[in-house]
Amino acid sequence: MENTERITIALADDHTMFRRGLVSILGAYKEIDVLFDAGNGKELIEKIEAAKEKPRVCIIDVSMPVMHGYDTVKNIKKAYPDILMLALSMFNDESNIIQMLRSGANGYILKDSEPATLVDAIKTVDKRGFYDSELITSDIRSNLKHEKEGAAQLQPVTGKELQFLKYACTEMTYKEIAIAMDVAERTIDGYRDRLFEKLEVKSRIGLVVYALRNGIVNLY
Repeated sequence: MENTERITIALADDHTMFRRGLVSILGAYKEIDVLFDAGNGKELIEKIEAAKEKPRVCIIDVSMPVMHGYDTVKNIKKAYPDILMLALSMFNDESNIIQMLRSGANGYILKDSEPATLVDAIKTVDKRGFYDSELITSDIRSNLKHEKEGAAQLQPVTGKELQFLKYACTEMTYKEIAIAMDVAERTIDGYRDRLFEKLEVKSRIGLVVYALRNGIVNLY
């Protein structure tokens, strides 16, 4: 029988009209119970601390004043590891996605998504612990497949490839990684392409997800 328990959520976004609209939209869904909202990350954390009932899922804007989405996620994850977090953003660039995932976000969704898509994301992350949106779906599934099969099924990763993989999980550009590793940019392209093939991923985000899930890099 389907679980009809309402999912308690809280959200933070510095755009008041958007935030209020989101609260109104989500409030119309019987599966969702919006406990409170905040205009920035610091305010959200203060409200969580003061609340008798903690939210199960937080929806957090990536770009906010006072406290950025990255720091908001990191602080909530540290204090309340059981709270799940969905990153919300207007941008789908790799840098934002990578930083939010490494900070501890359990999924990433765009602001122009349909309300039903956001509700599905909330329900999915609450049930499975991770929302594999279109931005990262194929790479997430590939990593999950490898988790089941075991790392021994993968081709061995060389020391240089492992070093590159760790750098790829930072904010550094490929050019900056080449300088840090003291190699040519085309060599970095080679490391990247070989890891794409070995790990069966298609993007830098996929490399980050693989590294996080396998303990190669840790959350910030």
